[in-house]
Amino acid sequence: MSLSTQDPELAELLEIARSLAARAGAIQRDRYETHLSIETKSATIDLVTEVDRACEVLIVEGIQALRPGDAILAEEGHGGDTAGAAIRWIIDPLDGTTNFAHGFPRFCVSIGIERDGERVVGIVYDPLLDERFEAVRGAGAWLGPRRLRVSHEDQLGRALVATGFAYDVHQSDDDNLDHFRSVVKSARGIRRDGSAALDLCYVAAGRLDGYWEQKLHPWDVAAGYLIVDEAGGRTTDLAGGPADRSGRELLATNGRIHDALLATLAR
Repeated sequence: MSLSTQDPELAELLEIARSLAARAGAIQRDRYETHLSIETKSATIDLVTEVDRACEVLIVEGIQALRPGDAILAEEGHGGDTAGAAIRWIIDPLDGTTNFAHGFPRFCVSIGIERDGERVVGIVYDPLLDERFEAVRGAGAWLGPRRLRVSHEDQLGRALVATGFAYDVHQSDDDNLDHFRSVVKSARGIRRDGSAALDLCYVAAGRLDGYWEQKLHPWDVAAGYLIVDEAGGRTTDLAGGPADRSGRELLATNGRIHDALLATLAR
């Protein structure tokens, strides 16, 4: 089996997203560990390369050619987040740019799609492992032919979790270190891999039991939220409320350790 949907519009959107993610991933694979032009954005640790921009242009132009009326929110500013459009694409052309720039093999393409404000399609493609995580609302989350399910772990002390640190970590006192300190004393292990989209997919796949982070952006989480939800996981903010579409703060877990991790983060 593999992911499919009876909704003709969602089927079309899924196929477009699959094709564009594969094409952008091919660019990343070809340019991995080659000479790059690297620039900074909001901080010295907030990087962008010509590969980010090339992948975004490819994706945005592909959407515009096939679906010119759709809204597009993309990290590097291409496209147009058109008010009133029923379909909205939310794109991170290269999630994990710092990893990519350093030759660290943890990065991906992330494409999320909303219809009338509801998350309906998510694609996250890791070009090095050739792993395509995907979900359609109501049709489950999948990795190729395998339907994804979150882990069954119900004890935080046996859990493997992940986190990350915002680009303003060098300047801001709101730096996640207090949360990190609390969780590292409570969980079996913590990983910090530098790709929010892949961390969310790993929760969906049961490779991680939980993941939290702050100060992300919509393109970091749009696809991953849906993939976690469709795999049976739970996504909230750090107070246990609805997951923030902005990515301002998030907690994603298998659901079984969610309350314990919330309590630990609140210490």
